[in-house]
Formats: sequence, structure tokens, C-alpha cells
Amino acid sequence: MPPSSPADDISAAELLLTLEPPDDSGAQTLDRYDWQAAMAAADGLRLLLDSMDDAGPLGEDESRRVVCEYHEDWAAVDGEHAEIVSGKHRDPSFGAYTTVNSLLTAGGLAHLFARWCALQEKVTCRLVTTAGLGSGKPPQKLEAATQALRKQRQGDLPLVIDDKHLEAVGEFTQGLLAHADGLPEDWGDSAKAVPPTPTAAQHDQAVRFLSMLSLSHGQPQRSVLPYAAPSMYVRPVLVRMGLPDDIADEVWEAVLGLFRTRMRAAGPRPQAGLPNVLAHRLGSPLPGAVQMDRELAGRIVTIADIHIAIEVAVAAPNAYRPLPRVTLLNRMGVKMAVGDCTDNSIERAEQLRKDHEELWRIRVAVDPEARAEQNKLRRALLRISDNATQTVATPDHAWGTDLWRELQSQIDAMGPDSWTDLLDSDLRLGGICELANRCQVWFSTRFDIDAEMARLRAERGIAA
Repeated sequence: MPPSSPADDISAAELLLTLEPPDDSGAQTLDRYDWQAAMAAADGLRLLLDSMDDAGPLGEDESRRVVCEYHEDWAAVDGEHAEIVSGKHRDPSFGAYTTVNSLLTAGGLAHLFARWCALQEKVTCRLVTTAGLGSGKPPQKLEAATQALRKQRQGDLPLVIDDKHLEAVGEFTQGLLAHADGLPEDWGDSAKAVPPTPTAAQHDQAVRFLSMLSLSHGQPQRSVLPYAAPSMYVRPVLVRMGLPDDIADEVWEAVLGLFRTRMRAAGPRPQAGLPNVLAHRLGSPLPGAVQMDRELAGRIVTIADIHIAIEVAVAAPNAYRPLPRVTLLNRMGVKMAVGDCTDNSIERAEQLRKDHEELWRIRVAVDPEARAEQNKLRRALLRISDNATQTVATPDHAWGTDLWRELQSQIDAMGPDSWTDLLDSDLRLGGICELANRCQVWFSTRFDIDAEMARLRAERGIAA
């Protein structure tokens, strides 16, 4: 057990709020760690779920909350209890943790241990990471040791290391000595060339830490989390609340938005920008947990905040959906949109089409024989579109953008002698756009263009 001190009557939650961390744990760098905000949001949703009964209402005295970027990446608080969490996203190229040292460094356990010591061993700790633990490697054995020690602690039993866990625990303790910066003074200086053998006190403290540590590895990668999170984290809460789960995506965006803001310490503050007046007058005591709770309001997400965010998303789901794409409502524009052409390409194509049509409208009006020349041009452009389509068309993905580039390339490649002097390459491309509007050129596999245009008109409330 840790040595007694005058602060033994202070709870873990009070320590978390009143003890100032030595660094800011990266509140200014959240933009690089959106994944951490998502995993903190998952913790917040779990706290909300645990606060509800089957009928779904919140208790009036709920104190569950998440404190972002304070001591560690985030902390979960429930009454007097607190858990600090280190979130480590590792790309697939990282592989798995294969050594205890990699857990201490890349996994952040050395820093987590330091903060646990500073918080007088009263908080539980958790590592949340995308990487796994190497099969049969020391990290797996260390995890088995943490599970065994946790059962002993929860059963109020003496913490005893089984022989099969002795090596992993010893390696962890020795590793702490090699990364002693930020640890209590009795852990020494990691700058020493050869770390000393751990003392009995150091070994016992490491054992106590492991009994309060959880390893949550193999979490979803950043690339898949936006798609997985609504099902994994939101739907259970919606079911408990009796709400439809078909808006899980919108609810996830609403809740995640809370945590993105709080991770930057940018949440609302009760005192707004008012200055601190007579805040440190003579005889004033150190700030307590209640005052620090107010000071940290910009970093805190309560379960009431999450509950309100869910209700807002349910009431106005469109506010959390991507803005719909406004497709140009003519045959050419719809075809290019289906082919996944960019909006800029579609706008350029529409302008070129209009310019091409205006040129030939004037020419045919003043020279009736120009119609034969126009028809000859159309046949040439159809041949180019046919060749270009055969070059780029594929069933694997949308190929409209590839076709647009190929058309421009083939038109540019033909010499000026192939065209009337009035037509530059842009106007030739405009001719292709006119043919697309006449349903003679497609930027994807053929589909019912009239039905799609009718659907888009109805979606926008435009009369047919």
C-alpha cells in the first residue's frame, strides 16, 4: 500500500481536478489527433449508457463526465472515482507491440505511470490503442499479469505475483527505471548508462500500478472509425433511450463535435472572458475541486451535455449530415455527376457547351451550308468520344473524370488542320458537351436519365 500522507482523505476525482499537471498533455495539438476525440466520445457515450435505466431517464444527481486533455489525453470521472486514459493511434505499418519497452514508450505507459504516481495512486489507468499485442510476446504476458492483479485488488486480496507473471512484471519495473524522467525522486535518473536493479519499494509500486491498469488494444483505425463508430458506440445508447437507430450517424457527429471542441479546451466557460479580480487575495486558500471544475469547464463534457447533443441531433438530423451536392439539372450535368466528375469540371463543361452552341447558332443563321460542316464535326467528335471511352471505361470505379481528361487530351492531340479555323480546343470540347446533352455521349454506363432528372427535381421541390 502507498505510504500514508495528510492528503489520504482526498478522493481521486478531487486530485484530478486540483493537482496541476506538469504539461498540458497536448490540448493545442488536438487537430492532429481527431481519433483521440472519437475514442473519448466513445467513453462519454458509455458513461451515459451506464447512467440510464431501461426507461432511459438520467438521474438528477449524475456527476459522470469526461475531462479532456488534463493529466492525460482524457479522464473519465464518476463521483469520487476517476480513470486517466492514454490514447495512442498507431498506423497499420506499426504492427503490434512486441516488447514491454514499446508499451512504455510508443504506448505511453511510462507517462501514464508518472501521472498515476502524481495523483497519489488513487486513479485507475487505461491505455487505448489501435495496435495489438504481439502473440506470445512479453506485452501479452504483461496483460495477463494486469488481469490477475486486478482480480486480486478487486477482491481486496494481497497483490501477489504468480511465477508465470514474474518475468513480465520484472521487465516492466526495470523498463520504468530506464524511463525514470518525470517519475518520483526515488526512481532515480534515467540518464544513467545502466539502470540499477529495482528496489523492493519500486517493485511493489509497479505492481500496484499494474493492478489498476487496463489495456484496450486493437481499437478501430482512424480510417474506419467514422464508419464503425455509429454502430459500435451510438446504437446501444439510442436503443436504451428508445430512439430510432437509423440516425446513429447524425448522433455520432453531434457527440463527436462536443469532444472535438473540448479537446481544444474551447468549450463554453461560465465566466466567459471576464478577468480574475481579487482571485489571489491574502489569506485565500488553494482552489478546491468545485472551483477547479469551473475553471476546467472548457475541457469537460458531462453526460448531460451528451444527452442534449443526442436530443438536438434527433430533432434536427439534417444539421449533422453532409451538405447535399447540387447537380446541374440538364442531361450533361447529371451524366457527369453520375460519372463522379468534379463540380468545377461540370461548370466548365456547361460554359463550353453554351459557347459551342452559340457559335453554330450564329454560323448556321448566316450560312445555310454551315449545317453540313457542323454535322461533319459531330461525327468526328463522336469518333473521339468512342475511342476515349474504350480507353478509360472500367466496371471497377466511376470513370467520368478519366474520360473528361482523355477527351481533352485526344482533342489537343489532333492538329489544327482537322478543324475549322473558328474552333479552338475548348470549343471542340464544348461540342462533346453538346453531344452529351443530346444523350449521344455518356460519362458512365447508360442509365435512365429522365428518371434521374425527375428524382432530382422532386428532391428540390421543382415542378416537372
